[in-house]
Formats: sequence, C-alpha cells, structure tokens
Amino acid sequence: MDYGLKPIDFANPVEAPYLGTSRRSFFAMTALATGFAVASNPVLAQAITTDTAGLKAGEVKIKVADGEIPGYVARPAKAGKHPVILVVQEIFGVHEHIKDMCRRFAKMGYYAIAPEMYARQGDVSKMTDIMGILTNVVSKVPDAQVNADLDAAVAFAKASGQANTDRMGLVGYCWGGRAAWVYALHNPKLKAAVSYYGLLDGMKDPIKPRDPVEFGSELKVPVLGLYSGIDAFVKPEVIAKMRGEIAKSGSGSEIVIFPNVEHGFNADYRPSYDKAAATYAMKLTRDWLKERGV
Repeated sequence: MDYGLKPIDFANPVEAPYLGTSRRSFFAMTALATGFAVASNPVLAQAITTDTAGLKAGEVKIKVADGEIPGYVARPAKAGKHPVILVVQEIFGVHEHIKDMCRRFAKMGYYAIAPEMYARQGDVSKMTDIMGILTNVVSKVPDAQVNADLDAAVAFAKASGQANTDRMGLVGYCWGGRAAWVYALHNPKLKAAVSYYGLLDGMKDPIKPRDPVEFGSELKVPVLGLYSGIDAFVKPEVIAKMRGEIAKSGSGSEIVIFPNVEHGFNADYRPSYDKAAATYAMKLTRDWLKERGV
C-alpha cells in the first residue's frame, strides 16, 4: 500500500502480498507489443522507421516495487555516460511509434528509455477502440504509480552504467504529455521536460488528485508545452489559464501553440500527422533540452 509513496529500495526488495499471493502474477503485460497498437489502425505508409545503425536498442525489464514492467531502451552503441531522456507513451502504450521516438533520441546521443506505464492495468495493444482503452485501462492508472515507475526507469538507467542521470529530461506524448507536467512537479532533479499536447484539466479523480492547471504555479522544472490549434481535448481557454499559472512559477516554462494542426500532430503513423509541425516541434524539443543541460 506504500507503492508510489516512498523511494524504492532496490537493495532490499520486498514483494507485497496480495490475497495470499505475489502481486507479480497480477501484471497484465509482461512484454512489449510488437508493431502498432490495434486501435491505432489504419497505420499510414508515411510512418517513420528509424534504423538501429550505431545504436543498442531493445526491450528491457525494469524492476519496480511490486515486480517488474517491460520497457524499451535505445542508446548509442558507443560506451559512455549518455544524457537521459524518459520517453512517455501515448494512450496506445509503448508500441512501435514510441520505440521509434526512442531510437530518434538515441541517434541524437541520448539514452532513451520508455517504460510501459500500463503493465498492471492491461495490454492496450490488442484493444480495438480508444474509448475502451480510456475506460478500462487509462482511467485506472494512478499518478503515484506513474511517478514511481518513472523513478524506477531512472534507477534502471543509472544502474546500466551507460547513462548520466544528472543530465536528464523527459518528453511525453498525448497521455504522456500530461505525465510530463505531473512528473516535473514530482521530480525537481529533471533538467527539463517537454509535453506534446498533454491534457491540462478534466482528469482529476481520487487516483489523479490534481490537474496540471492546479499546480502549474508550483513547478520548478522548466516544461515546454507543445499544443495544437485544433484540439478537441485541450481548449484554448485552458491553455491560457495554464500559461498564467506557469508564469507565476518562476520555472521558465513555456507553451507554444501550432495553429491549424490537430492533436497528435507528431504521430506520423496517423492522419493527424503534420510533417512541418512535427519537424519544427522536434527542433524546439532538442533546443529546449540542450539549452537546459540535457
């Protein structure tokens, strides 16, 4: 019951009993999906595939307080202490697009790691509709779990000997865009974070106790919000409110709005993709991270 409320002691792991058996057996997802999530079909031919030349990339198992979760790591093949990027998934989990984003960051010299954040709640890769994903999985993922799993990913990266967690940033997409704001509040050791069209309000409930608009003024980590001008999920008035809150924080956080593009403009495998916006957003992301020491 303390999961997510205190630091994980990896030197002295203790499995929490659940109805007389280990919670490990209750994990719904023990390996990453291959390809794209079913609900994201049809996958368009424009989908970008980044090769692994010069990289070490593949699935890993990340130790967490109640077992282990799958994740994906991509890093330069050359040994060294590489700056870290936590890559946080869309609602479709760590499917091929998120793996590809890890490889793109690895090509830039980063140790990129994407933990599967829904491992306990369900395998969304095989679910056929977005509403089912939202209702049956996403709504059941606590913010405390998200923060703790990202902490575990940081510990995994540090233990690899190939990562410099003193130079660490986070980039989140869609569902992960909200997580970017949440984790930036949780972990002030982040150098910087980027939120791609993450929800700013409307998610508050007992397991998601605060929306980003409620804590924007408390941020210490500089967060760059990349939002779309045509977005059914994030209204202009909510973005305006968030801008007012982060201006009070002194964190140096900013929000950029891309006019005339839709939510999901970075998702190159979907009709919402906008190449010009995605290309410029990546430039802004890279500059934001590098200028802040990541």
